[in-house]
Amino acid sequence: MKAKVLSLENAVVGEVDIDEKVFGLIPRADIIKLVVDWQRAKAMSGCHQTKTISEVSGTTKKPFKQKGTGNARQGSLRSVQMRGGGISHGPTTRSHATKLPKKVRRLGLRHALSAKFSTDKLLIIDSLELSEAKTSILVKILSNFSSKSFFIITDGLDANLALAAKNLPNAVVTPQIGANVYDIIKHECILVSKAALSALEGRLK
Repeated sequence: MKAKVLSLENAVVGEVDIDEKVFGLIPRADIIKLVVDWQRAKAMSGCHQTKTISEVSGTTKKPFKQKGTGNARQGSLRSVQMRGGGISHGPTTRSHATKLPKKVRRLGLRHALSAKFSTDKLLIIDSLELSEAKTSILVKILSNFSSKSFFIITDGLDANLALAAKNLPNAVVTPQIGANVYDIIKHECILVSKAALSALEGRLK
């Protein structure tokens, strides 16, 4: 497969051969969703927790005598039915991560890249290096592309580019090893440097 190579001014500067097995698949939403669900579950902190009866602070004294009050018998103020008592079967600190085979994760990444390439939203850029770490320079560059949000994949993380993108809510910069399905699907346009393209193909073949 052939793909256009663009400059940062969105001008065609050449062509490159790309692997059809990585960028030319018919996108499958079910595989992409599997990987996105796996990513989001793994990203959950899982730090929510309620206190059980043994963890609630309070006295162990019986609230009132067993008989003669007309109330239902009670053995503790920390019981789950009492105000301020423990919680029964509440959430506990745990990991929400699920298991997903590495082959499926790689396949999901290939389908996500293919989905963007098929809609002309994956653009190969000759070079993604900035001379200065200035947000204004990056804003001007991104204005050449008619998209609202950008996921920028570089071969090695360029310090100037990373610093320039920090103040932009619509742009994320990552080295190719950090390319993932969720960010690819989340952002409208994917900018990939020519060097990162080769590394991605090597990973996903």
